[in-house]
Amino acid sequence: MAKTDETAAGPIVVWIRDDLRLDDNPALAHAAETGRPVVPLFVLDEESKGVRSLGGAHKWWLHHSLEGFARSLRGKGSQLTMRRGKAKEHVLDVIEAVGATALFFNRRYDPASRSVDDAIEEALSDDVSVERFSANILHDPESVETKTGGYYKVYTPFWKNVSETGFRDPIDAPRGLKQPDAFPRSDDLGDWDLLPTKPDWSGGLAEFFTPGEKAGQERLEYFCDDLLAGYHNGRERPFADETSRLSPHLRWGEISPFRAWDTANTYASRRKSIPGDAIRTFRQELVWRDFNYHLLYHFGRLETDNFNDRFDGFEWRNSKKDLQAWQRGLTGYPIVDAGMRQLWQTGWMHNRVRMIVGSFLTKDLLIDWRDGERWFWDTLVDGDIASNTAQWQWIGGAGADAQPFFRIFNPITQSEKFDPKGDYIRTFVPELKDLPSTAIHAPWEADESTLAEAGVTLGKTYPKPIVDHGEARQRALDAYDKVKG
Repeated sequence: MAKTDETAAGPIVVWIRDDLRLDDNPALAHAAETGRPVVPLFVLDEESKGVRSLGGAHKWWLHHSLEGFARSLRGKGSQLTMRRGKAKEHVLDVIEAVGATALFFNRRYDPASRSVDDAIEEALSDDVSVERFSANILHDPESVETKTGGYYKVYTPFWKNVSETGFRDPIDAPRGLKQPDAFPRSDDLGDWDLLPTKPDWSGGLAEFFTPGEKAGQERLEYFCDDLLAGYHNGRERPFADETSRLSPHLRWGEISPFRAWDTANTYASRRKSIPGDAIRTFRQELVWRDFNYHLLYHFGRLETDNFNDRFDGFEWRNSKKDLQAWQRGLTGYPIVDAGMRQLWQTGWMHNRVRMIVGSFLTKDLLIDWRDGERWFWDTLVDGDIASNTAQWQWIGGAGADAQPFFRIFNPITQSEKFDPKGDYIRTFVPELKDLPSTAIHAPWEADESTLAEAGVTLGKTYPKPIVDHGEARQRALDAYDKVKG
């Protein structure tokens, strides 16, 4: 990789991807420090080989995030150039159009994106230098090795390794960005048609989230101020707003993990009321995100291939009817249905419930984890190319450090444990809101008078269970016996 001579003439193109922020954006900050003209460029590439197209919820978030980022750049005296199509074509075109002598960007870790990045660097002449920066995970994959020189496939030793090492401090946003003589041609964001119409299903997303760097910073401050002290316990309660809810802001790079780590540590050091378990749990969640990216970097095929190839011969069921019932939140299991409806309404789901609905799909319904991953990819605003795929492999038993397939969540006991009063269920499955907490977790077990008093008619106002959990559990174990070796 060529080193940029900071005294060289010519603008620097800063190619923005999943790093839609001014704060702690190394590529942007280092470009600004040179004093040379800076051309921020975003390319929506869904055409290059292997690059995965965005889901519907992704597009809604991206539209609003790009609006906010472009506005922030204008506040620094700059502007965002937006293009849609193959990244290689547009990056090279913009470099030529402005006479750039350097290309800066922050690293990506999935195989398709890395191939695109490499191809662009190879296509550039020697007159254009390239600088890549570490920005969106705490530890680069090459920097973390096992004692034998391989990569970690189990989280606990990975955590022990990286928790003993340091990493850089976050970088402040640039004070200003020097303009080129002329900015290159830019698409109009509205022409990309990223927002849903006919129908516009995004109302619930907008009520639950505000995309953008400013909103991400505000959420981080609120979390550290009001929720961090109880995070180690509160994060397991789906009926309460006690998680960080930073995942979409991290996914789109509106806030960096370095800033999240640093801010949480600062609060913890200043407040004795924040217990060690709370800050440790938050740190472990950030490092778990790193772990998933390291798996993606080294294994590469998380989206399509079982990490544990033993599952290549697993006999998944192909039931479109059951899959649709799960997608629509009509399985007859209230905690599962509440989670799936929360996902559809808000573009997000509580992490504990993600595990419950994932177990139900892959084990109770015996449907391939890839079908669940694809649905989450399309409906989650935080659908992440590493975490989404790794988590589905984890819950389905096929992934690294996976939950053993024979550990099958009982959706009733999970509901009773994590939503004891049924508040989460009542929020997202309102047809059951008048059931008492003793009946809301398994309404098919309630007597007729209890159901009638709550206005519930099974099979009409709310579905009967599409599968018997006990029978489904045994079916799953039988299927596993054939491949467990």
